[in-house]
Amino acid sequence: MAMIPNQLPRLAADPTGRSLGLDLPPGSLTGPADAPYLWSGDGAAGPAAWRALRPAARTAGLLPVLLGGDWGLDRWELMPERMSDPADHDADEVLAGFWDANAADEIPGSAGWPGCAPAAPYEADPDEAAATVAELLTEPGFWLEDARPALVPARRSADVPAVIGWTGPLNHENDVARLCAVLRSWEDRFGARLVALTFDQLVLSVAAPPMSREDAEAVAAEHFAFCPDTIQQGSHTNLRDYAREVLLDSPVWTFWWD
Repeated sequence: MAMIPNQLPRLAADPTGRSLGLDLPPGSLTGPADAPYLWSGDGAAGPAAWRALRPAARTAGLLPVLLGGDWGLDRWELMPERMSDPADHDADEVLAGFWDANAADEIPGSAGWPGCAPAAPYEADPDEAAATVAELLTEPGFWLEDARPALVPARRSADVPAVIGWTGPLNHENDVARLCAVLRSWEDRFGARLVALTFDQLVLSVAAPPMSREDAEAVAAEHFAFCPDTIQQGSHTNLRDYAREVLLDSPVWTFWWD
């Protein structure tokens, strides 16, 4: 994978990141000593953490992400060495393959892959939208209130799962870079940004969610191909219900793999 210069090793001698223009809370590095791929805070991020970490993208090429769930990183089975480069995969081809493998059994009467949904124009700043979603999800009482802040050396948020070797979708796809290719496409078409990961969940902010039923149903097909468990094992019995109840004008997309 094409990597940007990794500034994380500097945090070993400079834990607060002051030499990078940062002021990090106590945390730790994950990965080889000479090439760590993740910094994570020891405590809960809180609503203010995302905006505090945003300058790291500009000063050090480090992108923020929230790490949630009860399991520590030692149980996440991170395998960056096994992942390919998202740039080597085409989003439409990846989704078409998943659709063909799952739709016939799970969606009665389904036809062939309908293709990717059209891009949605947006005026909102996707990075500002991500900050707003991160603040909301880490408020007291919300499900990511205990999530920890993290930084990853990546050119774009869509690549973060591949950089750290996230294996959350292991039962669906062994090479998460193929899913990252889809995330890149969603970044381009909908202003999506990766906001949070747990052991088996992925959360995106969306600057330009679908606003019509037709557009929502087109995106729902992509979601089913990307993560069938989100719909198969959720409370929605078909793609139309999922599109109407979950996707219409929603600034947050959440995926879970069994």
